[in-house]
Amino acid sequence: MVINSILNPIAIKIGALQIRWYGIFIATAVLLAVWLSLREARRQKLNEDLLYDLILWSIPLAIISARIYYVVFQWSYYQHHLGEIVAIWDGGIAIYGALLGGGIFIFYFCRRHQLSIWQIFDIAAPTVIMAQGIGRWGNFMNQEAYGAITSRNFLQRLQLPSWLIQQMEISGFYRQPTFLYESMWDLTGFVLLMVMRHSNQLFKRGEVFLAYVMWYSFGRFFVEGMRTDSLMWGSLRVSQGLSVLLFIGALALICWRRRQQPTLNWYWPSKLKE
Repeated sequence: MVINSILNPIAIKIGALQIRWYGIFIATAVLLAVWLSLREARRQKLNEDLLYDLILWSIPLAIISARIYYVVFQWSYYQHHLGEIVAIWDGGIAIYGALLGGGIFIFYFCRRHQLSIWQIFDIAAPTVIMAQGIGRWGNFMNQEAYGAITSRNFLQRLQLPSWLIQQMEISGFYRQPTFLYESMWDLTGFVLLMVMRHSNQLFKRGEVFLAYVMWYSFGRFFVEGMRTDSLMWGSLRVSQGLSVLLFIGALALICWRRRQQPTLNWYWPSKLKE
């Protein structure tokens, strides 16, 4: 069956109130991430009150950081449309901005409340990449985060459903579904990290998070190279450059910590098994 119209990005409309699918996907992703993170935190017997405080502050700050990051690299447009800077419901948040802003706050919060920074990052990492994978479907509904012009036949050969193919017809041309490539990469990373992090003495403390950084940045580098709406800094795709730095930095940090700090605790030592 061929669908002849694009999907409506507005899920619910009550008078002037509009709730977009973009927001629903983002909210769903965040709620699932929080739930899974809290489950893991309980297994490690962390202070739940402090964790709720951390979550209540870090999520809105991460969203604000994601928007600021996007606006900065699109300032040539937003300097002439200042009123649209707050229109986050129309899309336009950058995950690297969220990670940087949220990460800085978590670092500050953990230092202030004497929590293990690496432990918190390890707990959050798999759920964050899951949220990223789900959130990409908000881009799909908004018809953004797409790639170069392609053909309908190519999309059909990928065995994609007709409703997805039709949504990838943008301005009269079919586009590469780069949102889908990244979503599948992210969700695969989520499954792998969830399965592997409780393996006996596989990850040292902090390495679940560093493995997440390496997995995500590796995939993002290649997907970003296929996109046609990348944030640019001159001729450089910002996310590609940052992906390279993060991948190398995470790998180097794992090697350095293993060599220089051989007594680091395991993320999941045998004694924690239930």
